[in-house]
Amino acid sequence: MLILSIASVSFVFLIGIGLYWRAAPLFNENTLYSLFRSSEWAPSSGKFGFYPFIMGTLWVTLIAIVVALPLCLLTGVYLTEYAKSSVRRVMLPLVNILAGIPPVIYGVWGIFFVVPIVREYVAPRFTEYSSGYTVLTGGVVLAVMIFPILVSIVSEVLKTIPKELKDASLSLGATKWETIKKVVLKRALPGIIAATVLAVSRAFGETIAVLMVCGNVPVAPTSVFDGGYPLPALIANNFGEMMSIPLYDSALMFAALLLFVIIFLFNLVSRIILNRIEHKYSS
Repeated sequence: MLILSIASVSFVFLIGIGLYWRAAPLFNENTLYSLFRSSEWAPSSGKFGFYPFIMGTLWVTLIAIVVALPLCLLTGVYLTEYAKSSVRRVMLPLVNILAGIPPVIYGVWGIFFVVPIVREYVAPRFTEYSSGYTVLTGGVVLAVMIFPILVSIVSEVLKTIPKELKDASLSLGATKWETIKKVVLKRALPGIIAATVLAVSRAFGETIAVLMVCGNVPVAPTSVFDGGYPLPALIANNFGEMMSIPLYDSALMFAALLLFVIIFLFNLVSRIILNRIEHKYSS
């Protein structure tokens, strides 16, 4: 069992080593600083600037979490604390169905529903013109995609809160909403953070749906109404064209390595923070 466990964990490091080995030729021609800071993407001229793609990934992911987390948290609270059992039996399966829908369906839905709303109703209030294919559109579509995992995990975490804690708060004169805010959510904070980490990891790597609605503009966004080009979309769009251009394959492997490192570091930092929070509450 120990050997099998080590073998499973070793796949993480093997993936990282493999990506680094394929991306290594790019480092002979460019420094890490130039790769991170440059905004010029011209593979035929040997110029590979990843700054727009990094910023596009961060913008879309941040918007998705900002949109999804409050909705999912309130939905989880409603299903566990307020909804009748008959309502829970209907809503939870419907939420779980969202997790089984192919990403391309979300992309098509984003093109025919979210893009026109952003272009015709939202963007004109803040800017002169927007095509609708923006990081905001990508963030909204991605928020809907991570909605099932967040709602499911948050609901399960809230169910684990001992009834005695809630009864004690209510017996001291607190209202039900005060009990939820100051007892239930506070006790469930580590689980909520863990659910958010899983959702962010999913959001970082999503490809097809985001590729279809973000505009794929290799320029760093400056507002939510600008187009973006996340790293997964860069890899998916250009992987078939890389053989004819020198260092193009290394650049795309570096994009994959960069995405891998971002997710790895995010999970590592989140785990450290989560351990400290759990230690604080346990003590």
